[in-house]
Amino acid sequence: MDGENLGNTQGNKKATRSVLLGAAFLMATSSIGPGFLTQTTVFTQQLAASFGFVILISLLLDVFAQINVWRVIAVSGLRGQEIANKILPGLGVVLALFIVFGGLAFNIGNVAGAGLGLNAMFGMSPVTGGIISAVFAIFIFVVKEAGKAMDKVVQIAGLVMMLLMMYVAISTSPPVGEALKNTFNPEQISIVAIMTLVGGTVGGYITFAGGHRLLDAGIKGTESLPEVTKSSVTGILITGIMRIALFLAVLGVVSKGLPIDPENPPASVFQLAIGDVGYKLFGVIMWAAAITSVVGAAYTSVSFIRSFHPKIEKYHNWIIIVFIALSTLTFAFVGSPVTVLLIAGALNALILPLALGTILVGAYKKDVVGDYKHPLWLTIGGGIVVILMSILGVMTLVEQIPLLFE
Repeated sequence: MDGENLGNTQGNKKATRSVLLGAAFLMATSSIGPGFLTQTTVFTQQLAASFGFVILISLLLDVFAQINVWRVIAVSGLRGQEIANKILPGLGVVLALFIVFGGLAFNIGNVAGAGLGLNAMFGMSPVTGGIISAVFAIFIFVVKEAGKAMDKVVQIAGLVMMLLMMYVAISTSPPVGEALKNTFNPEQISIVAIMTLVGGTVGGYITFAGGHRLLDAGIKGTESLPEVTKSSVTGILITGIMRIALFLAVLGVVSKGLPIDPENPPASVFQLAIGDVGYKLFGVIMWAAAITSVVGAAYTSVSFIRSFHPKIEKYHNWIIIVFIALSTLTFAFVGSPVTVLLIAGALNALILPLALGTILVGAYKKDVVGDYKHPLWLTIGGGIVVILMSILGVMTLVEQIPLLFE
């Protein structure tokens, strides 16, 4: 009997480790979509070795945002929208609408990115590639244990992306010493680049992807905090490794004075680095980045409406499938609707300060966290992120609104 209990305990620990790693990869791969590849390439072109400083600062801000959100969700045992509703009735509905609308709009871009990935690999049309990719994503949520299937897919895709990016980075022979020096003593600083990276890494639904996954797997309570914190930091580190690898790959190409194609900057970098094989590798990375973002956006967006009605909770996997199908049909028949994406982009810049600000208030409410004492350093760090991202959010909104009427 003791042997059986020991086996069960070891099995439970292994399952818990798998979920924790899956949550870290879900958050990391959700933040590494098609936009990530282009952003990192373009900013490296502009800032050269100084982009290392941007990565460092953005990662520090990411850590404060993620640890705060994951800890409060774990302690309270509540999803983001439920915490928001406890602070101010109706606030959770507003937050959910923002995240679902933004997630749906950006998922159109993710499906398009998956289609472009298969186009680069096999030469098929982006629309056909997008539909095939969507069917693959939908299949994950059809299987009996969708959560475990999702964990495995994002882990495998994340590792493939990481290894391929590191391989390309080594192939371009970047000036690592110069990059390291400028990471701590930059020649130029771009606030816009820092804020764009923070918004892209922990903005919108991404802020809650890992925390909601752990909650759905039953990992919650004060006793789980060490594991939850470790998982959140692991997610940020995975994101950081991929961003650094891509940064070094681009820096290697830029430092040699090679011309990067402005029409498709990341694909151009891979092709310049290792020829036609590089273009195929770009296709693999683009597809892996896009498909994990499709899964992450759909899963997390729907998790924001699950608590609103028992029927939604019961059939949430089918709603996720509809979410993916709707994104795919929009891409196939309409393309990427510019106006919708512009509005979603502007709203996305406001979601992080609203979401993180709500979480920080919830961390000090007894009906949310009970007797739990939230660390002051996390509150201060999170507060700085809220203020910085609020300023950026307003600037982005003011910038985007006139474009909607052109």
